[in-house]
Amino acid sequence: MSNKIFKKPFLIAEVGINHNGSVKTAKKIIDLAKKYNFDAVKFQKRNPDISVPEDQKQVMRESPWGYISYLEYKKKIEFGLSEYKIIDKYCKKKNIKWFASPWDIDSVSFLKQFKCQFNKIASAMLTNIKLLEEVAKERKLTFISVGMSKEKDIDKAIKIFKKYKCKFNLMYTVSSYPANDEDLNLLSIKYLRKKYKCEIGYSGHERTVSPSIMAYLLGANVIERHITLDRTMWGTDQAASLSEDGIRNLSEILRKVPSIMGKEVFSKKKNEMDLLKKFKYWI
Repeated sequence: MSNKIFKKPFLIAEVGINHNGSVKTAKKIIDLAKKYNFDAVKFQKRNPDISVPEDQKQVMRESPWGYISYLEYKKKIEFGLSEYKIIDKYCKKKNIKWFASPWDIDSVSFLKQFKCQFNKIASAMLTNIKLLEEVAKERKLTFISVGMSKEKDIDKAIKIFKKYKCKFNLMYTVSSYPANDEDLNLLSIKYLRKKYKCEIGYSGHERTVSPSIMAYLLGANVIERHITLDRTMWGTDQAASLSEDGIRNLSEILRKVPSIMGKEVFSKKKNEMDLLKKFKYWI
């Protein structure tokens, strides 16, 4: 029997597109992740000309850059080579790992030059078979989010990663931004582990910290949360992200769990027995 039931989960801070195209903002988010003991930060990488569906490219929308097309918006917030070189250098300086979820095969090729330790399959990409194959061929530990997915989709994805002998970690996810508590169904974590006999993590999009803690107690070995400087900032993912107070709470609670949960034994502490002496009037 092991002394500890729980160990600290691997903590991923999802920067995603919360930087809104600003390297300065990205650095500040990286600083937050490092300050509160996250193990890695994750970005998203796209070639918008490829990854934006044709019927969405010319849809007009309000943005900080004016009334522009969706394609223009995606290009405004996309980091290229020069920005990722800065991020790579900054993360090395801060001693924190970084990686990104590619949304097209061009982006898989782009990310290879940085030799990141991990890969990530975004929920929306789980049925993109060609993309999955390109990622799996790299044989890096890959975090596979399973939001927006049916079990048959997960089955196919796992077959691909097993075919290429690529290690993976399924990330249970509810892809609503933000996700409502009543939709989370966290017991799916136990179901997925039992069915697929693999490590299961949790990628949360809810407004609060407590579901991530519950996921950890259910056995999630990786916890990923979107983080931001300010949840009121412009952007689709901001409301589903944690700002500094939430980041602090998550980190501090997770750090305490192993010592609070203790060992799977029944034992009394010396201070308890010392106190008993004050009450015990019988022999």
